[in-house]
Amino acid sequence: MFSNKPIFRQTFLGLLTIIFLSTHTYAQTKSELFTQEIAEKLSAMPLHCITQEFPNKTGHSSDAAEDHKLLPSQLHPSFYGCLDWHSSVHGHWMLTKLLKVFPNIKDKEKIVGVLDSSFMPEKIKTEAEYFTKYKTTVTFERTYGWAWVLKLDQELLTWNDPLAKKWHQNLQPLTKEIVRLWTAFLPKQTYPNRTGVHPNTAFGLVFALDWARASKNVEFEKAIIEKANQFYKGQTNAPAYLEPDGSDFLSPNLEIADLMRRIMPPKEFEVWFKGFLEPKSIQNLLKQPVVSDRKDYQIVHLDGLSISRAWCFKGIASALSKTNQLKAKFEQTSNAFLKNALPNVTSGNYGGDHWLASFAVYAIFD
Repeated sequence: MFSNKPIFRQTFLGLLTIIFLSTHTYAQTKSELFTQEIAEKLSAMPLHCITQEFPNKTGHSSDAAEDHKLLPSQLHPSFYGCLDWHSSVHGHWMLTKLLKVFPNIKDKEKIVGVLDSSFMPEKIKTEAEYFTKYKTTVTFERTYGWAWVLKLDQELLTWNDPLAKKWHQNLQPLTKEIVRLWTAFLPKQTYPNRTGVHPNTAFGLVFALDWARASKNVEFEKAIIEKANQFYKGQTNAPAYLEPDGSDFLSPNLEIADLMRRIMPPKEFEVWFKGFLEPKSIQNLLKQPVVSDRKDYQIVHLDGLSISRAWCFKGIASALSKTNQLKAKFEQTSNAFLKNALPNVTSGNYGGDHWLASFAVYAIFD
């Protein structure tokens, strides 16, 4: 994306270096970690790709020849850019978050224009109808894309702003469809997906639970907690020493812990966590993932793994007692992982550029 803009890239990386040379712990405020200047540089990434239709990796299952000929923008008038549907959704979340945190951001008018266009009622209606229009689309983006829709809805819901209120209202047909699908799916999900990529169950349930609590959907919250306990509460000695797989952008086992710390009282969680990950697994997870080729669309996932491990370590540390030696270690590792990964969120290759900035923003503001 920025491969033809070396000056822009050099300036961006220089700014990141300045920030992190003065960054020692997560005790620093978010404003110290993430300035408006950095936000403006990062916002250029989803601003560029949200309306970039190609290259495109669709997940469409056609019912007939006519369906197969539809362009991505015809199938998904709101979320057709950024290579794939879920990346477009979390690109919209990122712009919403940046606009919310930095109301005077440089490209405010452009950001508002992009969001206003995507959140047009007729476009969102088409997005919602997609899930029932074709024979197999009931499973489309389950559950990674579903999770990001709820994260986007939560961001709008918790933003006291006239535009946010309008956009939140316009998004409701899609939000309600996702909640309906997820509510129907949870009782049928006998086993969790423990993968390090999109179908990861724990990651999806984290976002779903956060949304349920923010929106006061008690029944959905209860169903999520019951399923999380069913899947993970009795698990011990998780084999995190085998992580990662070659294209992981999530840690299967840290995502589980990040979910369970949300539903257990701190003391109970601390006991559970001690049995969940044995020392050799923890030592393995503390190692920085190695990215051998950022031009490879799968290998570059490992940059995302560094960032998602950072947010998991930070969240888990927040639930540990001050006397737990892992608390400080996880905080330090979270900081180091984020510091090392942030310069790579704009690698000059679309395989990472279309999504990594969203992960970075979530890691900082979660």
